[in-house]
Amino acid sequence: MSGATKKGSGGTLIVGGSQAGLQLAVSLRRLGDTAPIVLIGEEPHPPYQRPPLSKEFLAGEAGLDSLPLRTPAFYADSGIDLVCGERVSRLTLSPTGPPGSGVAETAAGRELPFDRLALTVGASVRRLPVPGADLDGICFLRDRDDAVTLQARLRSAARTVVIGGGFIGLEVAAAARRLGGSVTVIEAADRLMARAVGPVVSEFYLRAHRRRGIDVRLSSQVSAFLGDKGTVTAVALADGTELPADLVLIAVGVVPRTELAEQLGLACDGGIVVDARARTSEPSVVAAGDCTAQPHPVTGQGRVRLESVQNAVAQAQVAAATLLGRVEGTTPVPWFWSYQGDLRLQIAGLSTGYDEHVVRGEPDSERFSVLYYRRNRLLAVDAVNRPADYMAVRKALGEGATIPPGRAADPEAPLKSVIETSPCATERGLV
Repeated sequence: MSGATKKGSGGTLIVGGSQAGLQLAVSLRRLGDTAPIVLIGEEPHPPYQRPPLSKEFLAGEAGLDSLPLRTPAFYADSGIDLVCGERVSRLTLSPTGPPGSGVAETAAGRELPFDRLALTVGASVRRLPVPGADLDGICFLRDRDDAVTLQARLRSAARTVVIGGGFIGLEVAAAARRLGGSVTVIEAADRLMARAVGPVVSEFYLRAHRRRGIDVRLSSQVSAFLGDKGTVTAVALADGTELPADLVLIAVGVVPRTELAEQLGLACDGGIVVDARARTSEPSVVAAGDCTAQPHPVTGQGRVRLESVQNAVAQAQVAAATLLGRVEGTTPVPWFWSYQGDLRLQIAGLSTGYDEHVVRGEPDSERFSVLYYRRNRLLAVDAVNRPADYMAVRKALGEGATIPPGRAADPEAPLKSVIETSPCATERGLV
């Protein structure tokens, strides 16, 4: 883990100590690669799980010791040279060497030569360019250290304001409310989680969080943060409202880290542009995880950026195969989850572009699902506290099958019993 790589050792350099980066290294070894592997990351910690940071860890149900993805011995045993706490500041591809080879320079002055290069650099938090944004008491949640700081502050916060009604913002809001403090969520859009779920689910979560005592304000813009002696005391909204706060979480999304890719002249458009085999515009260089913009996994039309563990793992596996000149199998069905207190949302597929939906169950019962269709073909499901529906749709999508809307509408009929095989699996490309 000291990263004692010497100039001239070559092998694969993976920039980004993320879950995608670790998975890429693991996949290379599983595919039989015996060349040196260097996995380098800016954080001082070995690769760890991020989803629990806003869920189990923040709620006090999991400790720091549960976060690492592998034991320290794993890296040495696998021949993976892990370099923590060091930032790659410059990448150069060799003009005369084999395609994809070159040298990385770190901010500490180290040179790391490589024969193959993978970028798994992730994304950074999006900030709000408003007055007072640098006051103490304004937090973000992206990494382990952020979570430790936020957890400690939540325990003593009487008035928490969350900026952003997406997964992270609502997960933190639920945790803060369970601790007994006053919680307000500010969302600029006209509904919650608008990028991820349909209006039925957005409306349900609005009502459910309000029932639990969270003040949710939609279509609201932050104009400034107010403070006293360098510490935040209130959030000012564009309509003139001032909300008292002794803790503010800004959760307004992330920005893919494309600096190194741009330095290499790689195509970037809402992320590092990659193809279905994780190849960048320089085919000898691969990228995986939150930093990438990839072909739509179902239609193949247009590009999407998927922020999920499932995508990071699957794309990293594809990238490893590509580096070794192999072709990975079929594209898996995207899936996501968000645990907001006792409200467990599970999503399979991508509902973008749907023209019909079916609601199973009664939303106010806090146990229901919504299936999305386009041209009568199943696209996705949002399942709230209804895991069997989620699993059935995920299975159907993975098999290129469907669940007829008429049969899905019966909330008592198990979805797994009404899955129908598509007459032509390739029709999935027509949705």
